[in-house]
Amino acid sequence: MMKPYEQRFPWQLDWNLLRTFMVVVDQGGITRAAEFLGVTQPTISSALKRLEDSVGQLLVVRRPNFFEVTQAGQTLYRECSAIYGSVSQIPSLVSETEGRVTGHISIVMTSHVVSPHFDKLLSAFNDSHQDVTFSISVAESSEVMNRLRQNRASFGLCLMREPDPVLRAEPLFREFFGLYCGPNHPLFGRNQIDLKELRGESSISFQTESESGPLHSVSQLRERALLKIAPKGISANLPEIRRMIMAGLGLGALPVHIAKRDVELGNLWPLPPYEDLPAVDVFFVLNPSRSLNPAESLFIQQIEGMIADVPFGERTYRNG
Repeated sequence: MMKPYEQRFPWQLDWNLLRTFMVVVDQGGITRAAEFLGVTQPTISSALKRLEDSVGQLLVVRRPNFFEVTQAGQTLYRECSAIYGSVSQIPSLVSETEGRVTGHISIVMTSHVVSPHFDKLLSAFNDSHQDVTFSISVAESSEVMNRLRQNRASFGLCLMREPDPVLRAEPLFREFFGLYCGPNHPLFGRNQIDLKELRGESSISFQTESESGPLHSVSQLRERALLKIAPKGISANLPEIRRMIMAGLGLGALPVHIAKRDVELGNLWPLPPYEDLPAVDVFFVLNPSRSLNPAESLFIQQIEGMIADVPFGERTYRNG
């Protein structure tokens, strides 16, 4: 049975405080939240104090050069995210009676999603439904799934090491990773390269190449080539990995269907091994508990239809 103060809480709470709190957490501090919202820092601090008084818990610990969300704050943030995701759907959900497809589709994806099948579907959908709007944000795969659990996106495209009990996932496409060097490397332009010639070379690594990460198989590729264990450069973003390889910081792995164009332009050069390259699946992921607006519902149906109708072999990108 709810206690009296718990019954009063939803009626007495200023819901704007929840939005302010989300921005504080998202921005990682009071000052940046104030800049983001265009208000003064004392205004944000006062709002945060009022919210802490309302819930009776310390939500963030803040000292000079230190900011940390407490366990209670993390719990409240997750609930705020779910509330925000549900409320943001209301305009589109009530528009279903208008007889046309409207709404906003929010997509969050990892940085190296290059899929002709998905792009073709996106283009066709936009041509057929001009009233639908889109937003696409890029994040690490773990953050993609985190936002979906919090109901903050329509769906996601990301890597997965193991199934998530809260989310539903299907492989969208498969890609293969190969090693490359930049134009200033001594091996650039050579057609017959022995794998042993890569031994001891500096390397560039994705952050998700750790043993528990979804790109662990790519780290094994670098191990096969006996590259230096400690990477010279590291990033979660594929364009930055590409940048470091081209700049000559080290050898690095990229999806072969993405790197193919740079090879043709003379920006990158493929290196051994040329066979038995690691295969990595990119997944289409959604939260089945999300209330979908008409646009989300139809677009997700079309993606699932494409996955069901197009053989996985055709969605396996070996060389572009």
